[in-house]
Amino acid sequence: QVQLVESGGGLVQPVVSLRLSCAASGFTFSSYSMNWVRQAPGKGLEWVSRITGGGGTTFSADSVKGRFTISRDNAKNTLYLQMNSLKPEDTAVYYCAQEASGGMDFWGKGTLVTVSS
Repeated sequence: QVQLVESGGGLVQPVVSLRLSCAASGFTFSSYSMNWVRQAPGKGLEWVSRITGGGGTTFSADSVKGRFTISRDNAKNTLYLQMNSLKPEDTAVYYCAQEASGGMDFWGKGTLVTVSS
């Protein structure tokens, strides 16, 4: 079965950087684009970043451009989100999600990032 397990979240101050990881199993990881999506407390879902299957093309939301970098290691079946210059507004549950033709079919349970100034 498809499984996506996020890790790397925590409690940090704005100057601190974090790298989130998403360990994937149950499917051919390199065949799928992957996304990071987040949900701030009391807010709706916000798309953060996307990376194509081979890792050659990435897209990011304006709110994180220049600060967050999505990447993947297909040999390890792992998706990453490097987060620098963290702001309190980045506080959210971060989810990795598999992208298919019909949308994001599978999501992880999420990892909480709390940025406290």
